[in-house]
Formats: sequence, structure tokens, C-alpha cells
Amino acid sequence: MGENTGVLVSIVMGSDSDLPVMKETIAILNDFNIPYEVFLTSAHRSPERTTKFAREAANRGIKVIIAGAGAAAHLAGVITSQTTLPVIGIPIDATSLNGLDALLSTAQMPGGVPVATMAIGKAGAKNGALMAIRILALENKAIRQKLDTYIANMAKDIEEKHDKLEW
Repeated sequence: MGENTGVLVSIVMGSDSDLPVMKETIAILNDFNIPYEVFLTSAHRSPERTTKFAREAANRGIKVIIAGAGAAAHLAGVITSQTTLPVIGIPIDATSLNGLDALLSTAQMPGGVPVATMAIGKAGAKNGALMAIRILALENKAIRQKLDTYIANMAKDIEEKHDKLEW
């Protein structure tokens, strides 16, 4: 953490074991050429580090935070309690409960502490990036145009797959 170099999105993980899932977020942001950073901190194991990160993010120019965590996934909630930036939570499948514990920990925030919660795992990580892009597109026409193209290409792909169906 330090001076911002044009970074718009911060991808935060509660554990290094979350990286395989969060690579989906990274891939989408790379596709859109969105500047991002990756930061490792834990709501439980490094609470001071987490608080410092959350309190300084806006001053560094960060616009959106995407927080991935598993098990007792309090990372997104702790971060959102310390910033006014939008926080998108990605529940990670890290326990025998197949991510349900992380989903509930991320989604069931008390009133006044909002976390936009995505699906469990890789689909959620991908959608987290796309949600961040939609937020950024509100004030950035170039990003909005890329998003419009991305959405149009998804529709075109479905039409092409339909045309290739054999039954």
C-alpha cells in the first residue's frame, strides 16, 4: 500500500489459498484494462492491517473493493465498516460446508453495513469484477463502451452456439 498509481479496484483476499478463485476477477479486470491491485489481509488474523487498508483505500484513489474470503468470511464486512467505498464480497468454497458458511457470513450483514455479495466461487469472482466494472462505467464512458461490447458479444456467442446446435 502506498501512493496510488491509477489503481481503481482493490482485490483483497483473506488467504493466499483464495487466489485460484480470485484469478477469475483478475482475468476480467485484465480483459477490460482496469488497473487493480491485489492485497492479502485477514479480518481475524490481521485485523489492524485490514482496518488500515480499508481506511486508506479511498485516499489512495481506489473506487471499488472486491473482497474474497472463505469459512467465517468477515473480510468484506469488516472492510465496508471502515470505508464508504463500494465493497463486493466473493464467498470462497474453503470448508466442508462448500462455501455456504462464507456466503452467509458475507451476505447477512446488519443494516447500515452494505456488502454486495456475489455467488460462491469462480462465478462469483467473475461477477464481482463485472459488478465493479458496472460501477466504474457510471462515470467512465470508455469503460461503459467496453462493457456494452462485452454484453453484446455474450449475446452474439449464444446466437452462434444456437446456430450450431444439432438435434
